Amino acid sequence: MTAPDRRIIRDLGRRIAEIAAQPEQDEKRRLWYAQNTLKPIRPLVFCSPEGAWVELLPEDSLECEDDDARRVERGLRMRIYAAEHFDDDEVCDNIFRVPHAVETTGWGIGPEFTRPDAERGAYVWDPPIKTREDIELIQTPTTTHDPNATERNLAFYHDLLGDILNVRLHSTHWWALGLIDEWTMLRGITQTYVDMADSPDIVHAGMKRLMEGKLAWLESLQAQGLLSLNNENEYVGSGGFGFTDELPAADFNDHVRLKDMWGFCEAQSMSEVSPAMHEEFVLRYQLPILERFGINCYGCCEPLHLKLDILRTRVPRLRRISISPWADKTISAEKLGSECIYSWKPNPAPIAAIEFPPDLVRQDIRETIAIAKDHGCVLEIILKDTHTCNNQLWRFDEWTKLAMEEAQRAAE
Repeated sequence: MTAPDRRIIRDLGRRIAEIAAQPEQDEKRRLWYAQNTLKPIRPLVFCSPEGAWVELLPEDSLECEDDDARRVERGLRMRIYAAEHFDDDEVCDNIFRVPHAVETTGWGIGPEFTRPDAERGAYVWDPPIKTREDIELIQTPTTTHDPNATERNLAFYHDLLGDILNVRLHSTHWWALGLIDEWTMLRGITQTYVDMADSPDIVHAGMKRLMEGKLAWLESLQAQGLLSLNNENEYVGSGGFGFTDELPAADFNDHVRLKDMWGFCEAQSMSEVSPAMHEEFVLRYQLPILERFGINCYGCCEPLHLKLDILRTRVPRLRRISISPWADKTISAEKLGSECIYSWKPNPAPIAAIEFPPDLVRQDIRETIAIAKDHGCVLEIILKDTHTCNNQLWRFDEWTKLAMEEAQRAAE
């Protein structure tokens, strides 16, 4: 790394250390710990720009020259931007996480994509599983660790930032473990729907194969010591953070196991299937995975209000449920009550609209808070799937300001 790049990154690290030392970060931690034990102090707010980060921090805003340095710079600037702009409950900590040096294989087969010339445009794919026999082509994923490379990376970042930030070995190997979205990539969404009615044995065989492969892969990560705790300032599920004293398990001895962690499954491609089909083709294969984890989250963009009875009774140690923009908010509140976190995802369309409608945003948030309060729900407000802000960067600032005003008003 060049001397100028090193100087830029160290200056950004110092700014993060300054923010992390502010007393308000400890207060935010306290709120998340209370939230995750189902003893909320007030509705919590988190803003995740996701796809709109390319507008908030365009490539020409970065100063480093080397590609690896620019990657680190971008990550640090994202943390600083969020802390300086968003009036939400995300904690800015002083930890710089370095992942294990690993290589992970896929399923041995994959779709062929056809992508447009337009940046971030829609794409189609040709799924590789055409027949029942093609399922045999699915291989178990494997992860290979290079401990020497891990040590070199850790030493490099300790030298770069170790006197400024807490450099820590910490890996995240997956976002979700839902299986069905992976299956629809291999088989096709439309064909999967047809199979559920005409050839259910294909779906069952495919999901069983994926479940067995995923379980073997997870056990391999555990055996190799490649898992990291996610019980602090780690994003868990499709919204919220992992702060909890309930993990790791009581018999923890510094070797992280699946039961020491939050788990997460979702089924976004199954939004429109019936509760019975969801249970038969999806949940039955997710449960053996969720059983391995200490606390679980479920759901993302799919509306789950008609499936909450099944999820509440079947998913072990369920703590966080996603209530998407397409879910019925009242039915969801009635079903959940105070049993687990009502992780509400407001519709992100106002962020992308031609004109930003603050009154509608406030009305939507106020209505949801009232519904949640009437049913004793543990509410969090998670803005995500925000793929553009129409290049009006202030919209995220304004949204978080409105959301926080309403969240604090609810606690009065």
